[in-house]
Amino acid sequence: MHKIRSYIFCLLLLPAALQGETRVFLEHSETLSFDEKRLPDAQILKGNVRFRHEDALMYCDSAYYYESTNSVTAFGRVRFEQGDTLSGFGDRLYYNGNSKLARLCRNVRLIHRTTVLTTDSLNYDRIADKAYYFTGGTIRDSLNTLESVWGEYNPPTSTAFFRKNVSLNNENFRLTSDTLIYNTKTTIAQIVSPTDIYYEDKTHIVSSNGWYNTTDDQAMLLNRSEIHHTDGKYLTSDSIYYDHLNGYGRLRNNIKVNDTTRHISIYGNKCELWEKDKYGYTTDRALVEEWQDEENRHYLHADTLFFAELPCTDTTCTDTVFQLLRAYHNVRGWSDEYQLICDSVSFNTLDSLLILHRAPMVWNEDQQVSADSIVVYIVNGEVDHAYGTGNVFFVKQETQEYYDQLTGKEFFAYIKDGELRQIDANVSAQTVFYPRDEDDDIVGVNKTQSAKVQIYIEDRKIHHILFTTATTGTMYPLDQISKDESLLKGFVWGETERPKSIEDLFSRPDRTVSTATAVSSVSQR
Repeated sequence: MHKIRSYIFCLLLLPAALQGETRVFLEHSETLSFDEKRLPDAQILKGNVRFRHEDALMYCDSAYYYESTNSVTAFGRVRFEQGDTLSGFGDRLYYNGNSKLARLCRNVRLIHRTTVLTTDSLNYDRIADKAYYFTGGTIRDSLNTLESVWGEYNPPTSTAFFRKNVSLNNENFRLTSDTLIYNTKTTIAQIVSPTDIYYEDKTHIVSSNGWYNTTDDQAMLLNRSEIHHTDGKYLTSDSIYYDHLNGYGRLRNNIKVNDTTRHISIYGNKCELWEKDKYGYTTDRALVEEWQDEENRHYLHADTLFFAELPCTDTTCTDTVFQLLRAYHNVRGWSDEYQLICDSVSFNTLDSLLILHRAPMVWNEDQQVSADSIVVYIVNGEVDHAYGTGNVFFVKQETQEYYDQLTGKEFFAYIKDGELRQIDANVSAQTVFYPRDEDDDIVGVNKTQSAKVQIYIEDRKIHHILFTTATTGTMYPLDQISKDESLLKGFVWGETERPKSIEDLFSRPDRTVSTATAVSSVSQR
C-alpha cells in the first residue's frame, strides 16, 4: 500500500516537473489584454515585456503570448539572451518553448563574445545550440568578415559553416568559395571546396582541401593546390605548407615550380622556398626544365637543385636581378640537341655561363666531349661555344668499331644552330682520324701529335683537320693496326651512361670515368 501511494505521488508530481522545465514564463509587462475575435488564444502584452524560459530571457516592446502552445511572438526592439555570452537582436521574434526554436526577423544581430552575426532572418535551435540563416548573412569577429547566402553558427564550438557565394575578407587578403568551415575562436578556415585566396592582386592561391590560419597567415593546402604570383611564378604540389607572412613555402610530392617569365620549371618531391630572400631548393627526383618554345626544351636532373634570384650590382646589367642555379651530385641532362652527365653544375643569367664540374661528358649526335670541367657559353638562349680543361677527350663514332679521337690539355668547341661545327685542342694534342675517299669509304687510320689541332665539322662529319707545323703523324692501313693501338690513352665511349630520354635522367648507370679520378688528375696538375 505504501509503494502504491508513493507511485501515485510521483505521477502527480511528474507533469508539474515537466511543466516547470519547458514552460515559458511571463515576468513583466506594463499592460495585458485580450482580443477574442482577432487573437482568441493570445495574451496581448505591451510595454517593457520580458519572458523567461529556463536560462534564456526575451525582451520586447510588445508580444503575443500563447500559453496553450507555450510560444511567443515578440515585436519591437527584440532582445534574446542566453546565459552571459549569447545575445540576439531583431525587430520580431517567434519562439516555441516546446521545440526551443527561436526565429528572429529583420535587422537581426546575434552576438557571441567577440563574434557578431548579422542577417535579415535567423533561426536559433536551443536544443542543438546552433543558429542558421538562409537568405544571406555576415559573421564578423576581431579579425575577419565572412559573408554567404546560407550559414550556420555553433556557439559552444565557435564554429561557422558557410555555403553559396562565401567570402572571407581580411585586411591582407580575400577568400572566396562555395563552402567553408570557419572557427571564430581560432580564426582557422577549413577549405573543403574549390577556393580562391587573393593577396592585394599579387598572389592568388587555388585550393580545394586544407586549412588557413588567418591570424598567423599560414596555410596547409592539399589536393594539388596552386599558388600564382603576378611576376609569372607558379607552383603546385600534392601538399603545400605556406607561411605568407614570412614568405616561406614547403612543398611535398609531385612538385612543379614554374617561372613563365624566364621559361624555367622545377620539379621534385621535396622543396622549400623563401620568397623574401628569393631562393629555394628541391630534392627527390629533382628536375629543372628550360624552354624557349614547345620544341626547344632542355632538362637537367640532380640529387639537389638550388635556385636563387640575386641583385645585380654590375653596371653592365640589363636587369636589376639575375638567376642562379646550382645542381649537386649525379647530374644528368637531356635535350634533342645534346645530353650530358657530371657531378655538379652551376649556371647564372648574369654571364650566361653553364659550368660542368667533375668529369663532365657531353654528347651531340654521334659526338662525345669530356674533360675535368667544361664551361658552356650561352648567347640568346642558345649554346654558342664551350671551353674544357684537363683530360680533354673528343670522340666521334665513325662505325661500330672505329672512332675519331682528339685529346689535349684544353679545348674550345664552337656550336651553331645546335650542331658542333669546330673543335680546337691545345697543348700536347693527339688525334686518331679515319679519312675517307670520294665514295665515303674509310681508307686508313691517321695518328698524329701536335701542339694544336683544329677539327672542322660539316653535316655532322669531320670535313678537315688543321695541325700546327710542329706535327708528327703516321698513316696506317686498317689491316696494319690493332684495335687497341687505334685507341688513345684514356679513351672512353660512354654510350651506356648517356641519357636517352627524360625518364632516363633518373637512372644511375655506373660511370666509366669516376669523378674521383677526375678530381685526382686535376689536383696532380
